[in-house]
Amino acid sequence: MGICGEFPAGANAMNFLERTLASFLSAVEHALDAEELAKADGLLQRLDPRIKVIGILTLIIAAATAHEFWVIVAVFAIALSLAASSRVSPLLLAKRVWIPVLLFTCIIALPAPFVIPGRVVWRVPGPGWPLTAQGLMSARYLVTRVETAATLSVLLILCTPWTHVLKALRVLRVPVVLVVILGMAYRYIFLLLESAHDMLESRRSRIVGELKGSDRRRLAAASVGVLMSKTLQLSGDVYSAMLARGFRGEVYMLDDFHTAALDWMMLGLFAALAAGAFYYGR
Repeated sequence: MGICGEFPAGANAMNFLERTLASFLSAVEHALDAEELAKADGLLQRLDPRIKVIGILTLIIAAATAHEFWVIVAVFAIALSLAASSRVSPLLLAKRVWIPVLLFTCIIALPAPFVIPGRVVWRVPGPGWPLTAQGLMSARYLVTRVETAATLSVLLILCTPWTHVLKALRVLRVPVVLVVILGMAYRYIFLLLESAHDMLESRRSRIVGELKGSDRRRLAAASVGVLMSKTLQLSGDVYSAMLARGFRGEVYMLDDFHTAALDWMMLGLFAALAAGAFYYGR
């Protein structure tokens, strides 16, 4: 008797488990890659996290509010320049940002060319649905804005340790409850991924032969239930441990931020670029 890998009839169950395990491992690998990239010697990595948060946030707002297409493209070009100077490869951005965001945004923007009134440039053969120039322009604006904002946001996360991002948010007076929730969620989501990985790996080693569709569904539901139970118990234990160690709502870090001459120069450059984008994008 062999394990499940020797039974072709159980391939569906194995494929499901293997895909799930691969997705968990991929999420962990992406996080490790981001931590390594945040330690690289690039432009954004050398900046004070507070400067990065303020500067990138202003560029995102400028791109989101611009009414001129060329202004949005210019902000996107600035994002590409920041990525190149921070040693973030275009291939990494394409895999993590551009392709997924393009697919998702295109689905949202798909009805716009057909429902927004305007000059008809084409009709769908058969149904005769009109495709308008104004609708195409609206879809183009939406896709470009989202791609630009997502690229800038990912650059901030890739080039800054997550704990530094959270501390910068506190310096900028973001509510402490939100910061603590983000910090705890980021920390313990990997612990839960590890628990789920161990559960599925254990289950995989015990599957022999073929599983029926109902059995596979019951297996998935049971795994989700066990993981949810562990999550609730872990949240209570962690909170009790934090209270026992003096937690009163604020999280402190030993790292202190220092603003150098480069930081002030980049802050001025961010402000000038954002002001220009706001002015010409009106």
